[in-house]
Amino acid sequence: MSSPKFRDLSVSSSSLILIELMLLIGALPLTLYLNSIIYFIKINLITDNYLFIYAVVFALLNQLIFLSLGLYDSKLRINFRSVIRRLLMCIAVAFFLMTIINPLYGQHILPIEILAFASLVSYILIASFRYFTFQVDFFGFHKRVILVLGTGERASIIERRMRRDVDRQKFIVHGYIVMDGDLEEGIQKETRITLKCSLVNYALEHHIDEIIVASDERRNNIPVDELFACKIRGIEITEILDFIEQETGQIAVNLIYPSWVIYSNGFASVNHLRNHLDWLFNAIMAVVLFILTWPVMLITIILMKFDEGLRAPIFYLQERVGVDGEPFDIIKFRSMRLDAEKCGAQMASKNDPRITKIGNFLRKYRIDELPQMYNVIRGDMGFVGPRPERPEFVQSLIKNIPYYNERHNVKPGLTGWAQLKYPYGATEEDSFEKLKYDLYYIKYRSFLLDLLILVRTVEIVLFGKGR
Repeated sequence: MSSPKFRDLSVSSSSLILIELMLLIGALPLTLYLNSIIYFIKINLITDNYLFIYAVVFALLNQLIFLSLGLYDSKLRINFRSVIRRLLMCIAVAFFLMTIINPLYGQHILPIEILAFASLVSYILIASFRYFTFQVDFFGFHKRVILVLGTGERASIIERRMRRDVDRQKFIVHGYIVMDGDLEEGIQKETRITLKCSLVNYALEHHIDEIIVASDERRNNIPVDELFACKIRGIEITEILDFIEQETGQIAVNLIYPSWVIYSNGFASVNHLRNHLDWLFNAIMAVVLFILTWPVMLITIILMKFDEGLRAPIFYLQERVGVDGEPFDIIKFRSMRLDAEKCGAQMASKNDPRITKIGNFLRKYRIDELPQMYNVIRGDMGFVGPRPERPEFVQSLIKNIPYYNERHNVKPGLTGWAQLKYPYGATEEDSFEKLKYDLYYIKYRSFLLDLLILVRTVEIVLFGKGR
């Protein structure tokens, strides 16, 4: 399997990360220089080697917190004031962590006042730079100009699903070329092009960077020779499934055909050593998380007893479908009324009236999920993976949604790619959309991708963006 591609970080996001890394590395030397002028605090001379180490650790720690709170999410739709608030929280958390790391430098320890001053300088530098990026479209020059081969159903997914500016941060659609066999109800609003010259000449004349092959009829209908000529002239040729995958972080289940799955990278085979290491890593994390959160769980139990009475059950067990379709009992804090399923099993929905007052709070901040650490230690689940569904729903979803059963090839998880990328949903259509993200996760599953998902989940928990 090829190394995972973190397509969620765009070229513009990567540029932003690099520039801010330079600013953060420069913050500590700038602080020491300012201190030498205003004599804020007396400090011994620091050699260049130690100063560089301090600056790099300071910068990387800050950027890790930036990443965890979504400041490098290219699709983060918040105003500048919200960015400033997040930035302030990031700097504060990074300062706290630096005070913990600082004693490890031994005799070369930095005064706490210098760290505080450096954090203030960092905040001013990054806030000023972010304000500049909000006022000027500084990173827009990285957009690719794409030409879509097709105007039918396959091509229309770009028009329908990627119509907002935030969805097209990395590309500009030049137009859609009409092909034989395309469905008429495809492209409706965007530019349809009827070629009157060769594809190669048209692409070169209009400075096309990438051609997306999205025609509905593929047999004897794709201009292979012309695409070959475009390719050797430096124009990227991309299949529509790969394009959707790299731009949205999902796999278009309704467009999949067997040969694409067979020849594409990813979908690694079972590795028993890796599975054992995954369990060990997840079990250790579960124990650490329990040690950190047991006071929260204790307070939750007290509040539930106070609200619903001493005899009201705290936990509830529910059968879910795990890896290879094997059922297991999931354990959670009870967030619904005792009679929630008197009319039979049903999916939970947003603003579900069956949820208790305390249950709403538990779900919002994911506290109801904490007892599942037991399931992680048992090996039923991992921290990252597709969310497990109930058997009553799985059988119906397998019948109605193609490839749905493939999500059971990996262990379910407490959080997952679909939970980060798709809002809360409770319909079969929502399950279909989430499957697109689950398959993407299964294709590129790796330790680094799991780590990225865990870091992003911190933002959801801290800002109460859960269910």
